[in-house]
Amino acid sequence: MREVAILGIGQVPVDEHWEKTLVDLAGEAVFQALNDAGREEVDALYVGNMLAGQVDKQTQLGALISDWVGMRGIEAMTVEAACGSGALALRTGLMAVGSGLMDSVLAVGLEKMTDVSSSETTAALATAASANWETVHGVTFVGLNALIMRRYMYEYGWQHADFAPFSINAHANGANNPSARFQRPITEEVYKNARMICDPINLMDASPMGDGAAAALLVPADALKKGGERSLITVEGSAVATDSVAIHDRHDPLWLAAAEKSARKAYRQAGVGPEQVDLFEIHDAFSIMSALSLEACGFAERGQGPRLAQEGEIRPGGRIPITTMGGLKARGHPVGATGMYQIVEVVKQLRGEAGPAQIDGAKVGMAQNIGGSGATIVTHILKRR
Repeated sequence: MREVAILGIGQVPVDEHWEKTLVDLAGEAVFQALNDAGREEVDALYVGNMLAGQVDKQTQLGALISDWVGMRGIEAMTVEAACGSGALALRTGLMAVGSGLMDSVLAVGLEKMTDVSSSETTAALATAASANWETVHGVTFVGLNALIMRRYMYEYGWQHADFAPFSINAHANGANNPSARFQRPITEEVYKNARMICDPINLMDASPMGDGAAAALLVPADALKKGGERSLITVEGSAVATDSVAIHDRHDPLWLAAAEKSARKAYRQAGVGPEQVDLFEIHDAFSIMSALSLEACGFAERGQGPRLAQEGEIRPGGRIPITTMGGLKARGHPVGATGMYQIVEVVKQLRGEAGPAQIDGAKVGMAQNIGGSGATIVTHILKRR
């Protein structure tokens, strides 16, 4: 496999983009990435998306977007792994460039969620769960995560308020990100008094819906000159692992086995361990997922994810800064695009371009994108060279 570098990045601020279509959003991110890379065309374009067929009544996004951006005729396709679709698009591009089949690829994450009622979007999101064993009983996706969180609290003795540092940290970091949907810090009091959605998950435990697109341009690393004006950012680790879609079928519903497996593979490929990672863009769709991911990836002992947050180790300057630009909780969670937003943010951190959100001396960044409640998990490790 050839070593692959990320040459260009682009993103649209997460928001309710009523006036923009799917291709408007994708086009903005694509053209930003092309301009950032100093390129005009690529060999292929891979789109990560979950909901367009259900919510927007539009499929064939690969052909649609490549035509819109003036690249009709190139290889283009859509990949899907629920909320993990964005990172899967990057991995698809990585395999194409790394194998030598392509010399330049655009990976795009795209989602438009706010043009229909929230009940329609909620129903569409529930397709990430098991249709035969979970949603058939009327359980929503937030309901499934609430069940996990309740059991976690019971098993390890945590109270709901113990999860507040995850949301507080995310919103504090989002205040430094002009592309975040929410750019205002919150207090512990705000967290505790937030409206309950599905006990024990309240509004401050859950990430918001939104519209957005983010993109990255991949090329062979050996085609780039080292020592230029900009740091060379390479993809050193990339892995996907799966688990059962239905939570009750898992060997342990309180352990993200796919996160552990994909992280281990990515660590091995990159030649690093958790102690060498300078920042971690975690998939904090719900605060319970932050705790479970930190544990599965080796940053905290089992059942001790909240303690890591309480001790301030997840903040900028801590042992393992997470959600450094707001994460899903403050930046927003346009599901099929989220994985690519994470990659854009890691690249900005490693380049030293994160502004007030910058993590000092960041050289190794990790991003983990979760599909469903842990059925498909994609982990990437990037390095500054």
